[in-house]
Amino acid sequence: MIAPKKIFQMFFSRLRPLKQKISPAHLLPLLAGTLVVVFFTITLLLSDPGSYTDELGFTGDNDVVVIEESPPVKQPLVTVTREKIKPGESLYTILSDKGLSPNEIDGITKQLKGNFSLRGFRPGQSYETAKNSDGTLHHFSYFQDKATTIHIEQNEETSQLVVRRDVKEFDTRIASLEGTVTNNLSSSLKSNGRPNLMGGIKNLFSSRVNFRNDINPGTKYKILFEEKWLMNEFISTGKILAVELSLANRTCKAYLYTDNKGKSGYFDEHGNALERTSLFITPCNYSHISSSFGYRIHPLKRTRHFHGGIDLAAASGTPVRAVADGRIIFKGTKGGAGNMITVAHSDHYYSQYLHLSRYAMRSGNSTKINQGQIIGYVGSTGSSTGPHLDFRIIHNGKPMNPIAALGSSTSRTISHAERGNFFASISAMKAQLDNNRMLVASSSANRSGNRRNLVAI
Repeated sequence: MIAPKKIFQMFFSRLRPLKQKISPAHLLPLLAGTLVVVFFTITLLLSDPGSYTDELGFTGDNDVVVIEESPPVKQPLVTVTREKIKPGESLYTILSDKGLSPNEIDGITKQLKGNFSLRGFRPGQSYETAKNSDGTLHHFSYFQDKATTIHIEQNEETSQLVVRRDVKEFDTRIASLEGTVTNNLSSSLKSNGRPNLMGGIKNLFSSRVNFRNDINPGTKYKILFEEKWLMNEFISTGKILAVELSLANRTCKAYLYTDNKGKSGYFDEHGNALERTSLFITPCNYSHISSSFGYRIHPLKRTRHFHGGIDLAAASGTPVRAVADGRIIFKGTKGGAGNMITVAHSDHYYSQYLHLSRYAMRSGNSTKINQGQIIGYVGSTGSSTGPHLDFRIIHNGKPMNPIAALGSSTSRTISHAERGNFFASISAMKAQLDNNRMLVASSSANRSGNRRNLVAI
């Protein structure tokens, strides 16, 4: 190996002839580059091959690799039991019996109302409970039908109980059922293997038919409905599409129709809705009405005056929703009303929202809004003694008691522009109901003489 001293001597001896040609301005960069080359050369000469180790201690590709395994994580012991709902039991009583607190059950109930449904929660249905070794709930599963399971389980990150729905892929088929009542409608549907249709039919005709007195032996019925099938196995009935009941003195009919805005409802053959819907919804969640409609003593001026709305006491920042479909025609500051929004609705109705803390980002003048859409937030702007929503309804230019307006309802009718599509839709459903080639839902225990097979159409 050449000594470092000799390397330096050889290098500088070759620089002497060039020294006279190099100016001081070029000397510094040249010297820096030279030092880098020298340092790199010395590093290579003095390095000891095989001394480098990586993050795991390896020095070369011939090293033996030893794979380490972490000890297995001991899983908690979980005990699973499967039971059936007993008469008189509810989801609350079952979960309470399994050790859940009222607050936990309330949280679960809110989730079920929001996104899930415990349809068919009745005696005889199965559920499964899994508990940890310490007695706490691991999960609760309700088998709604053969395709749908509702799970209540603990979120690993938040430790909160959450609801999850597991749905297997199933086919939706359309079926019809036609028959004559021999005893009552409920037993007739049960004999055809479709007892779950009874609840939907009752809801449809609750205001038009007395099911105890109006439906007698000899009453004829036709039903068009959806069904869920998993492969070739029947799961459950779905939406009712059409019903025709031939009573002794009249015929009651209901047809499901979805308009071009996506709204669905049941109508008779003339286009009149069977159910009445609320004209207005409550504008926000509130604790109480702090000031009612009519004459009152003003909370600030202490004088008697007329109050054209109701004050809904609510926390600042509570979302305020449009009480009906409409169009925003005013958004801005209005004296003692503070931040205010006015919405125009159909039939010469207007709604007003006063003392808002702020507006919803997407709401603006001339903006079309839907019922339930957030347009602002509760505040205390303007002449106000605290956070609340002053909510008002104007009809035909006069203030209306909002309490009466919130309790009003209306019956939808098919608009003139929709009538062509509506009549075409119910004509198709009538043809399906009247088609003798339709395969009809049945069971092997059909006592009404209408035994046929069910197929998709």
